[in-house]
Amino acid sequence: MEEKQYHVKKNDTVMVTTGKDKGKTGKVLRIVSKKDRLVVEKVNMIKRHVKPSQKSKGGIMERESPIHISNVMIYCDKCSKPVKIGRKALEDGKKVRFCRRCKEVIDK
Repeated sequence: MEEKQYHVKKNDTVMVTTGKDKGKTGKVLRIVSKKDRLVVEKVNMIKRHVKPSQKSKGGIMERESPIHISNVMIYCDKCSKPVKIGRKALEDGKKVRFCRRCKEVIDK
């Protein structure tokens, strides 16, 4: 089965564009490709009631919940704004993503 290609990758800095957390930025922790969702650090926090076990004490735990991938945009550090990205091939044949606003390469 062919893997989907998204505009966002793990460890990218993204900004939320819609919803209750609009305007917040964070690092992508993981991508749930089956549901087109991703988990962003300190965004879309939910509370879970956890039973005590040998591993954890239990109680009310706060953690991130996945948000839809269409609700985030890549955050460009140079522009200090959320931006659209483009893809191009460098002279050595390596494909990279770049900021369409300032032409800065996102992939290092």
